[in-house]
Amino acid sequence: MSYCANPFSYQRRATREVAVGKVGVGGQNPIRIQSMLTCDTMDTAACIQQTLDLVKVGCEIVRITAPTVKDAANLQHIKAGLLEKGCDVPIVADIHFKPEAAMEAAKWVDKVRINPGNYADSKKFKIIEYTDEQYAAELDRIRERFTPLVQLCKERGIALRIGTNHGSLSDRIMNRYGDTPLGMVESALEFARIARSLDYHAFVFSMKSSNPKVMIEAYRLLVARLNGEGPDWNYPIHLGVTEAGDGEDARIKSAIGIGSLLSDGIGDTIRVSLTEDSVHEIPVGQALIRQTAKLANFSHPENAELSWDPFSYRRRESHELEIGGVKLAGEQLVRVLIRQAQFDKIAHKIERMGDYKPEIVYESAQIAEVDPRDEPAISLLNESGADRLVTVKDGVDLPVITAFRLLAAKLQSRHPILLKDTLTPIHEGSADFLTTLLNAATNIGSLLCDGIGDAILVQGEPAPGQAMRLSYNILQAAGSRIFKTDYVACPSCGRTLFNLQETTARIKAATLHLKGVKIAIMGCIVNGPGEMADADFGYVGGAPGKINLYVGKTAVKFNIPQAEAVERLKDLIREHGKWVDPAPQAEEAPVH
Repeated sequence: MSYCANPFSYQRRATREVAVGKVGVGGQNPIRIQSMLTCDTMDTAACIQQTLDLVKVGCEIVRITAPTVKDAANLQHIKAGLLEKGCDVPIVADIHFKPEAAMEAAKWVDKVRINPGNYADSKKFKIIEYTDEQYAAELDRIRERFTPLVQLCKERGIALRIGTNHGSLSDRIMNRYGDTPLGMVESALEFARIARSLDYHAFVFSMKSSNPKVMIEAYRLLVARLNGEGPDWNYPIHLGVTEAGDGEDARIKSAIGIGSLLSDGIGDTIRVSLTEDSVHEIPVGQALIRQTAKLANFSHPENAELSWDPFSYRRRESHELEIGGVKLAGEQLVRVLIRQAQFDKIAHKIERMGDYKPEIVYESAQIAEVDPRDEPAISLLNESGADRLVTVKDGVDLPVITAFRLLAAKLQSRHPILLKDTLTPIHEGSADFLTTLLNAATNIGSLLCDGIGDAILVQGEPAPGQAMRLSYNILQAAGSRIFKTDYVACPSCGRTLFNLQETTARIKAATLHLKGVKIAIMGCIVNGPGEMADADFGYVGGAPGKINLYVGKTAVKFNIPQAEAVERLKDLIREHGKWVDPAPQAEEAPVH
């Protein structure tokens, strides 16, 4: 199966164009940026103002939740109010659970997003063994529920997004395919086949997950399956990491998921999901697209046989080394390196840097630096009896991901690999931090998700403390090294039952010291139980002013008053033996 034209050379995937109102998605169009409103859909004035604010900063498509028929009907007034103000930005209705709401919304909007996992199914986490006949009967039931919406969209000339969420796969899919990227893809293809049987083709796909590895594998598998179905399955792709959270961590996680797929030529429209005001999502999306555009400047395509499976994560096998008393590669942690000049700037405070310490100094590590196209140099390393830590030398005129994929393809796997974020070290003041962060997260994070890399060096950020922080946060977001509390937090929308930004901040303040504990913070139950499947604990809006607490995907405490919920969450963590009292605060690098 092939998921892109050449994993060693950028080429954007060719797709058909799907019109979303006045905006074309796919085809020859640029990659489009979209976002979602955070206010109550019934608050018409607030929805209009938030939409205008988003358009002002560059948002091209705006999504609004429509959880009920009443909400869906109000989209008419929101759309009319925008047109009165001269704003014709395409509006997308976000639907979960209720086909009736979708039918109402489709009368007024330019696109409807449905989730195959809960559009016609109610998730109950039941274990049921379906026979082929029972499975076929379920598909007939879905066809009956989905067909009217497809026909209405076709009549009105509006688009659909068939958007699978890892956290809300149906019981039927879970029991046949498991909680897997394959299940996500099959869930979407079932709905796509129904649409195609009705001669409707104005749809796009998405495969969202809060775990970048799962998200990347699912999108790759989807595109490979579409390629296998035939050339007319060339539908556009919507990219997003769901429940990314807020701040630096959310931007890193989004860059790993979205940036790596864009680098492979996959993606026609993107949404960066932040637990922040929606306007902050747009600059991140714009920066990721600018970053991808630079890849087209490399005109000498490379090729080699893949050394990794793009559809299933496995860390590249290499022999363990010890450098300066620090072990790396093999079964060891992915290590963090620093240049000597940068180390000298922070040597006086190393003991106060807590979890953000450098582990190996680059110049002391006897690292072999090569151009991966230099066959004699690669052969010399492969013929040597000694294992070496190897990296791509600075100044090589290749994209970073291409360079390290080539190195991994040609170098014997016994040699560990040191990843770099850039092959052109950046000097003080020559780049803004958002650009540096997204570039580092995309390049290093993508390679880590490919299973490549035993150590990393961030050299695009000149401030050594911040470079250390960025290094460790990339490892955490890629799931390569867990050294602090991990949070899964959904972006706000009209379904949210509490203030997500304030609540997330309170929960972080109380639990940030719990290393290795994963906490999910969900505004409602749409994706909550599923997205929390690999979280230790969950805090979920159950009703206005009331919180449900989860252990894994199981609700264990219900209808807790919101004012008490954070303390009750701490009690729940204590009950399960994962609470420790916070230690004195170590010095951390400043957040930019």
